[in-house]
Amino acid sequence: MFLQALLVGFALSVLKGASLLVSYVNNNAFPHPLNKDEELHYLQVLETSRANPSPEDTALSRSIETARNKLIEHNLRLVAHVVKKYEGPEERTEDLFSIGIVGLVKAINTFNLKKGAKLSTYAARCINNEILMHFRILKKRRGEMSIYTPIGQDNSDGELSILESLSADTTPIPEQIADEEDQRLLLENVKKLPPLDRQVLHLRFGLLEENEHSQQEIADILGISRSYVSRIEKRAIQTLTLEMKDSLP
Repeated sequence: MFLQALLVGFALSVLKGASLLVSYVNNNAFPHPLNKDEELHYLQVLETSRANPSPEDTALSRSIETARNKLIEHNLRLVAHVVKKYEGPEERTEDLFSIGIVGLVKAINTFNLKKGAKLSTYAARCINNEILMHFRILKKRRGEMSIYTPIGQDNSDGELSILESLSADTTPIPEQIADEEDQRLLLENVKKLPPLDRQVLHLRFGLLEENEHSQQEIADILGISRSYVSRIEKRAIQTLTLEMKDSLP
C-alpha cells in the first residue's frame, strides 16, 4: 500500500494531477498508443539510462524523463483495457485505474528490450498483478474472502473469480525484484523525514511490522486532529515521491 501510494503520486505528477486522470477515465479520451518506432526509441533511452543511473548531463536527464513520461501517458489506454475486467459494484473505476498505473510504471521501469517481448504484453501482466495484489490486501482487511468470489468479468462477460485470475497467469516477473529494491530505497528515505512525519507514516502504513491505523486512530494516539494527520501524510508522501522520482533509473 505504501509503495502504491508513492508510485501513484509519481504517475499523477506525470499526468499533471488527479483531475486529468479522472478526465481520461470518465471520457475514455486517452492519448493514442505510440507507433513501433516511437516506442522503441523511448525504450532505448531508458535502457541506456540504466547504465548511467545518475547522469550529470541536464539534456540527458530531460530526455530520460521525457521518455518515461511518454511511455506512461501513451499506455494509459492499455491500463483502462485491463481494468475493465475487474470493475464491480464495490470498486470505483478511478481507484482501480490508479492501481493499474502503478503496475504500468513498474513495467516501464523493469522492461528488458533484450528479452524480445512486447511492452504491451509485459505491461498488461504487471497491471494485472498489481490489481490482484490490491484485492489480496482488501481480502486481509475485510476478512476471509472465498477464492470463488466474483471480482469482475472475463472477456466473455462471465464472472471472473480470484482463483481464475490467479490461475490465468502464474509466470513470475522481475517486478517482484524491483519491489524489494524500491522498498529498500523507501525505508532509507523515510528515515530522513522529520520525526512527526516519520511516525505518522509508520502508523498509517504499518511500517516496521506495526499494524496499519486509520487517520482518526493516529490522531487519537498522537493527540492531534485528523485533518492535521491528513496534511502530514500528504506532505510526507509528496516528499518521498520526489525523492523516489530522483532515484529512478
